[in-house]
Amino acid sequence: MRIRRSVRRVFGVLVGPAAAAVITIYFGYAMIYGPRGYLALSETQAKLASERTQLRAAEETRQGLEHRMTLLSPGHVDADLVEELARTQLMDGAPGQVAVPRDGH
Repeated sequence: MRIRRSVRRVFGVLVGPAAAAVITIYFGYAMIYGPRGYLALSETQAKLASERTQLRAAEETRQGLEHRMTLLSPGHVDADLVEELARTQLMDGAPGQVAVPRDGH
């Protein structure tokens, strides 16, 4: 009877700290090696830098297209841009005329 009580007491005393240690080890491992852990931080920062570069390129393209749209707005159409668009779309001209396609503005 006394042995049973002492065994229960020992296990009762050890279960709490053992469970706390297991939980601490689990969360410590996840904090370092997990998908959002410390080791994944550098990979995430590199991906963020790449995405920001793509965003800047997309914004520059958008600004260029907005500028071209303002040149084609009703009331103040840029004649040179209209001619350029017509030539690029049709790639046709008068006899003896050569159309040289250019990269976009």
